[in-house]
Formats: sequence, structure tokens, C-alpha cells
Amino acid sequence: MVTLRDGRSVLIRPVQPSDAPALAEAIQSADADTIRRRYLGGHPQITPGLLNFLTNVDYASRFALVAVEPASRRGVAIARYEPAEQDGIADVAIAVTPGWRDNGLATELLRMLAQAASERGIRTFTGTYLAENRPVTALINTADEPAEQVTSHGIAKFSVALPPPDPGP
Repeated sequence: MVTLRDGRSVLIRPVQPSDAPALAEAIQSADADTIRRRYLGGHPQITPGLLNFLTNVDYASRFALVAVEPASRRGVAIARYEPAEQDGIADVAIAVTPGWRDNGLATELLRMLAQAASERGIRTFTGTYLAENRPVTALINTADEPAEQVTSHGIAKFSVALPPPDPGP
């Protein structure tokens, strides 16, 4: 359970196959701006195969977290990483519903996702986003290590090193 800057709390947990119907509803009901920012275009075709891919992860090379509002049990955000072509590198993506933005949720999801990735041998996160998406730029700039960013034709690509895993007590 995490308390956000605005005082609301969310439960953050790994995605589960049983999340597929709620994820389908969230994608179908997402506003056009959210879809454009997340998918760099239009709504994806929601198929059983896509939902299976998004909700069945191995929790190592593929990992995803969902943020759930406790009272309604509705998902309000999802964050994931998927393996890139090189070992130790993963593509990262985060989507937060509009009413839950600007309160630190994406930052917390990214922090937790980076910790999980680092513990599983991932050394670098990469991603692609619309260059005009200032909240993503700000989020990337919160990383412990400076991000490398390249922008071309309105699309930004970034790469950021993850901190080493916490050795614990």
C-alpha cells in the first residue's frame, strides 16, 4: 500500500492473469490522449492474445505492476518492462489514468519496477514516447543516473542505467 502526495492510497501489486478483463476495459475506455501517449497512435486491437500477453508474465524477464484503488478495486495504473534485444536491457512503459496523474504514482511505479528489474539482472531501461509528453520527460529525469535521450520527428527514445540491487541488511 502506497500513500500518494494527494493523500490517496493505492495498492501496488504484480499483474495477474485475472486482471485481463479489467485491463481490457481500461484500454477500451481510455481517453484519446492517453491512448495516443501510451501507444503513439490509436487504440490497439484488444484480443484474447493481447490480454494474455499483457497479463501473463514470468516475473523475471517480463514483469508488470498494477496500481489498484482499494475501495473500488479498480486499476488506476500499470507499469511494465519487457526484454529488449540485448541481455540486461528492458523496455519500460507506464500508463496512469487521468484522475490519478500528477501525484507521484508514476514515479512510485517506476521506482518499484526499477528495483524489481535490478534484482532480476536488468541493468538498463529503454523506452519510446512522444517528445511533447513533458510528464514522461520529467519522470525520466528523476532517475538516479542521467538518461540518454534522442529525439527525432517528435519521437523521443531514452536509455537510463538502473541502480544496482540493494544488498539488504
